[in-house]
Amino acid sequence: MDPWWIDAIKGFLIINIVLVCFAYTTWLERKLLSRMQGRFGPNRAGPFGLLQPIADLVKLVRKEAFTPMSASAKLYIAAPVLSTFTALLAFAVIPFGAGWHIWKWDVSGVVVDAPISLVLIFALGSLGVYGFIIGGWASDSKYSTLGAMRTCAQLVSYEVSLALAVLGVVIQAGTLNLSEIVHQQGTQFWFFGPQFVGLVVFFLAGTAETSRPPFDLPEGDTEIVAGYHTEYSGMRWGLFQMSEYVHMITLSALGVTLFFGGWHGPWAPLGPLWFFLKLLVVVFIFIWMRASLPRLRYDQLMRFGWKILLPVATLNAFVTALVVVAVN
Repeated sequence: MDPWWIDAIKGFLIINIVLVCFAYTTWLERKLLSRMQGRFGPNRAGPFGLLQPIADLVKLVRKEAFTPMSASAKLYIAAPVLSTFTALLAFAVIPFGAGWHIWKWDVSGVVVDAPISLVLIFALGSLGVYGFIIGGWASDSKYSTLGAMRTCAQLVSYEVSLALAVLGVVIQAGTLNLSEIVHQQGTQFWFFGPQFVGLVVFFLAGTAETSRPPFDLPEGDTEIVAGYHTEYSGMRWGLFQMSEYVHMITLSALGVTLFFGGWHGPWAPLGPLWFFLKLLVVVFIFIWMRASLPRLRYDQLMRFGWKILLPVATLNAFVTALVVVAVN
């Protein structure tokens, strides 16, 4: 195990890298959506609009952060902090490299190499839901409360399918340790082949879990104004947005880790560079879906999760278990 100070340095670097990725994911999304829709997108703040995320940060910091008079003040302020904290913390168990020997230290390619790291990610994701629910309830607004109820129902429902989707990988790999799962994919075919059904379910459930279009019902701006964060402004609103984007990046990284070999590449041992390129492709697919698909109705959303994704994910896990037992 790495000394504590090495883990602290890795944690500091990873958090800052994820924050930079979050900032420029917003830029990338706006540029890609504009190109897909025949617009220009950000092009004023810096060359190619590259300073737009910084301009947005300055705007949010300077914007008035009001608090509704009837809101529960402590919970109202704590909700976005909780959501952001759990989203950032989940990235600590994502392996991004095989490890390196630096001077006299062997540095691992993960901040925390926990034996149950996959369970830890889902546990932190479940805790992050409380931030959205509390934020909507504490605002004392009917639109925020409705958005919080939608968030609770949607995220809890799709989290079941999301967990079952990765169960096939866990059964095939025989471990809950993400580093070990990546290591096994380095010696055999990546799991997206034998677990293709699980991959599809994971991606669809992950889209709903991150409230990305067409599953963005908790924030349906044409129906309930903006959902659970209707009464938020300034950096409090910005923290909610940050948590959503970081959650999307974390789930994309988890998908790369479970199904696409993590830091392993088809050639040239580039380590973290392969991981980043795969992550970029998955994030691009999330953005592509937003530009291409219309929002579902809420009843369609829940029906799709419980009557289609859940049975398919369960069947995939069952078949995988039978195959693994038959082979062994």
